[in-house]
Amino acid sequence: MDESSVGSWRDSYRGVSSDNVKGLVLALSSSFFIGASFIVKKKGLKKAGSSGVRAGVGGYSYLYEPLWWVGMIAMIVGEIANFAAYAFAPAILVTPLGALSIIISAALAHIILRERLHIFGMLGCVLCVVGSTTIVLHAPQERVIESVAEVWDLATEPAFLLYAALVLVAVFVLVVQFVPEYGQTHVMVYIGVCSLVGSLSVMSVKALGIALKLTFEGMNQLIYPQTWIFTMIVLVCVITQMNYLNKALDTFNTAVVSPIYYVMFTSLTILASVIMFKDWDRQNPTQIVTEICGFVTILSGTFLLHKTKDAVDGSSGSIQMRMSKHSDENAYDPEGMPLRRQDNMRPS
Repeated sequence: MDESSVGSWRDSYRGVSSDNVKGLVLALSSSFFIGASFIVKKKGLKKAGSSGVRAGVGGYSYLYEPLWWVGMIAMIVGEIANFAAYAFAPAILVTPLGALSIIISAALAHIILRERLHIFGMLGCVLCVVGSTTIVLHAPQERVIESVAEVWDLATEPAFLLYAALVLVAVFVLVVQFVPEYGQTHVMVYIGVCSLVGSLSVMSVKALGIALKLTFEGMNQLIYPQTWIFTMIVLVCVITQMNYLNKALDTFNTAVVSPIYYVMFTSLTILASVIMFKDWDRQNPTQIVTEICGFVTILSGTFLLHKTKDAVDGSSGSIQMRMSKHSDENAYDPEGMPLRRQDNMRPS
């Protein structure tokens, strides 16, 4: 190998920058809190649903349940850590690390909610870790930005405006046309709304995080109207996400909701980041392909988690029939699926 090729290789793989390390630590902390919050909130939703109108059918009795608020606080802590992570590292690094929250939520669901985790589900968790590690080692360096106005310029370029318009149209169609008819039977409807809106919220969160980071460094960004516009977008998007995520968690099994939400949310967020911040413009083809391979590995892991949930359902159908008479008090079977929909979905 000649000296020029060695130099090129070294330039391409300079290791993980200090900012990326900070973003990594914050993202891992975020995943822990968020993964645990899924389980605590699910327990609160089930407890509230036993004595009031369930969130899945439009009820808000969970707002009076302390356990749900504990889960909500854990999620807020996780989101704050996630918010800070985006200020230091690119979205293509931070977002895929949410795979750790899938592992945590699946493990806790198995232990606390008694939602069974198959051996191949454990393999799926390992694949998520391997894929996340691959992405961390090959993630691009953070783009140098000196003003929130610079982020605004990136957000108002034609390519990202087109993406944002398509997302808004898709969300409108889902909410108006599909949620009333298919929301209670198809998990992709609720998760689709969360993921589409989430991709826009992450871009705004990153912009706001950069503004606050620059402000703390002595360059006040609060005087720019763009900072407050991004803040309003974050608030609207987060409220929408929480509303439909609550509906999904209350209606479907946690071990299904978590990985599907992760796959859709991460895919759309990476797409939005590549369009807006042009992350891949600063990398060579080898790094890009490696990151894609890492992401596909994570997707394979989440797919295993999803499919092994179906296998567990199929193998335990007779057990659920025998136990159903003990589940009438809260209208949930041992897997957390509403009994009335499970009966309709089981093949004759």
